[in-house]
Amino acid sequence: MQRAARFEEIRMAPQPPSTPEILLSGLAFGESPRWHDGRLWFSNWGTQEIIAVDPDGHAEVIVRVPTTLPYCIDWLPDGRLLVVSGQERLVLRLEPGGGLVTHADLTHISDHGFNEIVLDGRGNIYINGGGPMGAAEPGGMVVLVTPDGAVRPVAHGIAFPDGMAITPDNKTLIVADSWARALLAYDIADDGGLSPARTWADLGDGAPDGICVDAEGAVWYADVPNRRCVRVLEGGEVLQEVPFDRGCFACMLGGADGKTLYVVAAEWRGFEHMFGEARTGQLLTVAAPSPKAGWP
Repeated sequence: MQRAARFEEIRMAPQPPSTPEILLSGLAFGESPRWHDGRLWFSNWGTQEIIAVDPDGHAEVIVRVPTTLPYCIDWLPDGRLLVVSGQERLVLRLEPGGGLVTHADLTHISDHGFNEIVLDGRGNIYINGGGPMGAAEPGGMVVLVTPDGAVRPVAHGIAFPDGMAITPDNKTLIVADSWARALLAYDIADDGGLSPARTWADLGDGAPDGICVDAEGAVWYADVPNRRCVRVLEGGEVLQEVPFDRGCFACMLGGADGKTLYVVAAEWRGFEHMFGEARTGQLLTVAAPSPKAGWP
């Protein structure tokens, strides 16, 4: 194993801010944190690594992904890791022997890259992205890959799709639309298809990136320009806000009791400086009032 340096009250009541603690530092650019098998996993963009770290800060490089950006990760029901190879428009699968193979090919769906991935409790895979940045009409989409391997778009018209999460009952997909400054919700049909979007929460000046759901039905979202993570209810009521000293790109609940919020953050200087020599990426933890629920 490769080791890294240690780099109930009323639900509606606002929670006091918690103090973030650094678990790892010196990362290039952390994204897609996921709690899985007792560890926090994430993509280290710029180094093509998928890393798993235990609660004490002991880190292991699980696999290196031959792509510009190993965008986002999740797991099949049988435990095999999936990686969105975004610019190549592929979903890769890590086999038991350590090799990466193509699980789903999205090249016929869009000429533009893909981003986030989440699986529901039935094995349906949702991937978003697929739209040109800065287009006059919102071109982002959500694509479904069913357990039998069929691939089809199931949602369109998202300005900039970022984080996704699914409620514990498998009935609702929530998508962060960063440019629209909103969380969108889609009802999930029995065949995995999605209803038209509705606004789950208008976030005002919030720019949601990675998200996760807790057991009280609230959503945590990471916010890069405002350097914070925010916990909101459907409708947009803010329950808690945690400030950071750099942009927050994604967050995930985990830990032994599910009540640790893991946050990947880095100094943001624009796309052209994402992979410079400065390694400002951190993995931080914050105590949360309600445990993890739903997917991822």
